[in-house]
Amino acid sequence: MSRVYEVMFIVRPDVADEDVDKLIAGFTATVTNGGGAVKSVEKMGRRKLAYLVRKFSDGNYVLLTIEAGGPVVLELERRLRVTEQVIKFITVRIDEEEKRLAKIKALRGVRRKVSAEPAASEAAPAPSDEVEAVKASA
Repeated sequence: MSRVYEVMFIVRPDVADEDVDKLIAGFTATVTNGGGAVKSVEKMGRRKLAYLVRKFSDGNYVLLTIEAGGPVVLELERRLRVTEQVIKFITVRIDEEEKRLAKIKALRGVRRKVSAEPAASEAAPAPSDEVEAVKASA
């Protein structure tokens, strides 16, 4: 069963950009060889960490959005854990959250359509009437 995950990992700040690209290529190959798909790769750049991690105060953030099964994610996490350049990582399942947001958007769309119909049938007051009402109350 294929699910959607976000995998964010932080690479040591002393690693060159070319090496970061090689790491990303290796992790995407792990996902695709396992039968998954990489939906997006976002290099977020160098940022300061909230606290020291392995004696580093900043790191290069990378966000992968993947669609894969459980065994593929486990293998990717194993590789992230043993890769020396990666100092921290987290994997979050987001497919349930996407379904929930789609449901909320659909409900909001229905409510807007229902509330827009009565407002359209009522006659809107002329702008001059509003200006006169404001002047009279002043």
